Amino acid sequence: MAIEIKEVKDKKQFKEFLSLPFSIYKDNPFWVPSLFMEERRNLNPKHNPAFEWSKTCLWLAYKDGKPAGRIAGIINHKSNQIWGKKQARFGWIDFIDDEEVSTALFNTLENWARENGMNSVHGPLGFSDMDKEGMLTFGFDELGTIATIYNHAYYPEHTIKNGYSTDTEWVEYELKKPDGIPEKHLKIAEIVKQRFGLRVFQAKKSKDILPYAKQIFHLVNEAFADLYGYVALTEKQMDYYIKLYFTFVRAEYIPIILDKNDDVIAFGITLPSLSKAMQKTGGKLFPFGFFHLLKAMKKNDRVDFYLIAVKPEYQNKGVNALLFTDLIPKYARDGIQWAETNVELIDNEKVRKQWDYFEKRIHKRRSAFIKHL
Repeated sequence: MAIEIKEVKDKKQFKEFLSLPFSIYKDNPFWVPSLFMEERRNLNPKHNPAFEWSKTCLWLAYKDGKPAGRIAGIINHKSNQIWGKKQARFGWIDFIDDEEVSTALFNTLENWARENGMNSVHGPLGFSDMDKEGMLTFGFDELGTIATIYNHAYYPEHTIKNGYSTDTEWVEYELKKPDGIPEKHLKIAEIVKQRFGLRVFQAKKSKDILPYAKQIFHLVNEAFADLYGYVALTEKQMDYYIKLYFTFVRAEYIPIILDKNDDVIAFGITLPSLSKAMQKTGGKLFPFGFFHLLKAMKKNDRVDFYLIAVKPEYQNKGVNALLFTDLIPKYARDGIQWAETNVELIDNEKVRKQWDYFEKRIHKRRSAFIKHL
C-alpha cells in the first residue's frame, strides 16, 4: 500500500501525532518520553507565543492505514530576518525504518517550504533554543534526558539519503562528581568574588527564584546571541517559559550569581535527572506520574545541567567557579555521583573549557542537518 501523508487538522490526528513516538520507541530502554501536556501546549498557537511570528504545519505519514511517521515544519520569520536567511525548520520528526516513509515526509516538508518562498530546510529545531534540537548521531545506547531528542540510529542515515548534510554539531558530556571542590575552583571563586563584588544567591524555594526569572532570560538573550540560529526571547516567551520551567525545580540546585547591584550576571539551572521517572510516567502526570517525578527529585544519583549562562563581560573571568563551588557540596550531601551537560555546540570552546577540571567523557553527539532547495 502506498504511503499517505496527511496534514494534522483535527484532535484525532493531533493525538496520533503526539502518541506516535510511543510506538516507534516501544521497549527502547534509552528513550525518554515528553509529557503530553507540555507537547500539547508547545504546539498550540493559543499557548505558545512563538506562533505570532512562526508559520507551522504538522504532517503524519500512514502506511497500511496506520501512523508510521510524523514531522513538523516551522518557518520562523523572526529568525530568518535576524540571520538573513530564507529557511524552514523541521522538528518533531519520527518515522519507522522505512525509506518510503521518511522520503515522503521530507518531500512534503520541502514542497511546503518552496511554496512559502524558502530556499533551504534545516533541523531538527523547534521554535526557539528552549525547545529540543539536534538529531542524535552518536550515543544511541545512552539514556536520554527530558531536555534532548533521542532517536534511532537509522534516523541520520535516512536524513542523509534524502540529500541533507551536517550544518552544525553539538556534544554532550557525562561528568563524574569530584570527591571535593577542585582546589583551583576554590581559589578562582574567592578571587572573582573579591574582584567583582559578587555573591551567590541562596534560593530555598522556587518562589525565591521568581524575582530573578526575567533577568535570567534577559541574560540568556545576551549570552546566546551569537549561537547557531538563536532568536532573542520576547517578554511573552519569557513569561511562558517561567510558568513552564520554574514551577517544578529544586531551588537549591539553581545558583544565581549577583553583582553589587543585585543584578544577575550568571546562573546555572540544574535538576535531579528525571529520565527514569519520565519513562515510568508514560508521558502522563496522572494518576501516578507526578509521584515518580517527586521521588526522583528527592532521591537520585544523577543531575542534568539544563542551562548555564554568564553575562558576556564576565565570561572567561572565572565566574563559573562560583557556580560549581556552590553546587558540588550540595551534590555530595545528596548522594549525586554523575552530571550530564545539555547540548553544547562543537565550536563553543568557552562552554566546553569549563569541564576541564572534571573527569568527563563525550557520550553523545548530535547534528542539525540542512538541505538547499
